[in-house]
Formats: sequence, structure tokens, C-alpha cells
Amino acid sequence: MKTIFSGIQPSGTITLGNYIGALKQFVEMQNDYNCFFCIVDQHAITVPQDPQTLRKNIRSLAALYLAVGLDPEKATLFIQSEVPAHAQAGWMMQCVSYIGELERMTQFKDKSTGKDAVQASLLTYPPLMAADILLYNTDLVPVGEDQKQHMELTRDLAERFNKKYNDVLTIPEISIPKVGARIMSLQEPTKKMSKSDPNKKANISPLDDIKQIEKKIKSAVTDSEGIVKFDKENKPGISNLLSIYSILGGKTISEIEELYHGKGYGDFKGDLAEVVVNFFKPIQERYYHLLESTELDRILDEGAAKANLVANKTLKKMENAMGLGRKRR
Repeated sequence: MKTIFSGIQPSGTITLGNYIGALKQFVEMQNDYNCFFCIVDQHAITVPQDPQTLRKNIRSLAALYLAVGLDPEKATLFIQSEVPAHAQAGWMMQCVSYIGELERMTQFKDKSTGKDAVQASLLTYPPLMAADILLYNTDLVPVGEDQKQHMELTRDLAERFNKKYNDVLTIPEISIPKVGARIMSLQEPTKKMSKSDPNKKANISPLDDIKQIEKKIKSAVTDSEGIVKFDKENKPGISNLLSIYSILGGKTISEIEELYHGKGYGDFKGDLAEVVVNFFKPIQERYYHLLESTELDRILDEGAAKANLVANKTLKKMENAMGLGRKRR
């Protein structure tokens, strides 16, 4: 089986877009790949975090991974900071990185522009991301379009390391999901749905209650035409809602269009809210059970042990190749 690695930051509430673009597909991948899913808390601290909130978010994200269907018997779920090899290999990858290529990263430019002071980690976290991936001999990395540049840098760094020292690292391939990769904002349907959006009406979380979901969908931006039809260019709002309905409701876009032929947006939005609520209800029940259980900690402990075993093997090879410490036999 080929190996997949993916990491999500515990910095805010996971959105419906994150679920469809990432978590839902992770659950499907675990049956066909050797999967490592990491809660990348060390990446989260590249910007200021409240320690108590961060710790709460880490546990919440772990519970949500499992609640949506991740099976710890099939996939390895762990917390980045509980595997020290990530930080160690991250430093080694910094040592084969160039400042110029890090400064060209679009996300660094976006997050640093206009700021009086910028944390060094905001510049250097791509080598840590590379280390996250390379430690597990990863074959495929499922990412959104916004992470493609970082993945290309990861490949460059791995090739540079192998050429300079030894053929130690597996060069990973980039896998961009074809379906559901871009769920758009409910308020600005030409923008991707984001958990960092200050407008709380712009996104839906799998953990929102019934009233929140109904209110957000009811206030979702559409158009004045009143026809339930998929037309991404001219009707981005209703097209986005149709995509959500199709994915969570198990119907094709054409079937939904036919179902609401002659009906208005009010009927459509009311039914969509019901579809979303019914889909996430069992997930929420499992999530809150896990959050209060010892099962969650047991799974994370076992995940950390498995991840440490694999990561440390690669780390030792990297250290030997670079001449660090005493030679290991």
C-alpha cells in the first residue's frame, strides 16, 4: 500500500469546506492507503495562540477526525508535537533551504504584508512541513490548490537533500482532490470557505447546532433570479449551495435541479438545512462522546507510538547522511 500523509492545524473550528475537501476524503483513503493523519500544532504557533484554547482545539480536532469515520485500526492519528522527530528533521530541512525560496512563498507574503514585526517561524515553517511529510516515506499528499506551492518546495528540498547527501528521502507526489475541493463562502461565494473568516455567517461547521445551520443557510447569498440552477459563473451562490446539497444529500446536481423546478430559493434553502443537519447529527453525537472519554487519549497515545517508530527510523537515516552525532550501526 502506498503511504499518505496529511496535516491539519488546530487553529479554529473546522468548516464544512474542510470536511468535504479533506476529512471526508481521508475516511475514504484509509481503506486503500497506509495513512498518517497529523494534528500539526507546531504549525499553529507560527502565529500567536492562547495556550488553553490551542490545547482545547487539538483535542477537539482529534475527536472530530474519529467522529467522521477515521478508523485507528486502519490509519494513524497523532499530534505533531508528540513526535520530536518533526522538529529535529524540520531544522535539518531548514539547513538545505534558501531564504529566497522561502520568501517567495505566497502564504508568507500574504501573512506578513503590512506587519511591523513578523515571527521568523512564519518564514521557516515550509521546511517543517516538508519534514512532516518526508519522515513517513510518503508517496502521496492530498492538498488543496493553496498548498501546491509548499508541496513543490517539499519535493525540491527532498531532491536537494538526496543529491547532496544520499538517497534517503522518498519524493512525494501531489494529490489534489477533484471533487469537493473548493466549497465557497456562504456570504462571498467567489471566495473559498475559510475557518479564519471573521464573518461567522460565511461558513458552516460540522459542530454547529440546528438553529445555527438553519440561520446560516437562510442568510446565504444567492441572486435575484430565483431559479435553482447550477451556473458557477453567473450564479456562484446557488451553485455553491447545490454542490453542498449534492455531496451531503447523495443526489446529482441534475436531480436536485429537477426536484426544485418551479420552486424558489426559500424551499430549497429550508430543505438544504435539513440535509446538512441530518448528515452531521450522528457525527456530533460521536464527537461529544469521544471528547469526554478515555478512548480518545488511548487512540492518540497509540498513534504517537506508531508515528514515533516510523519517523525515528527516517530521522536516523537523515542524521547519518548529514554526519550528525555518532555513526549509528
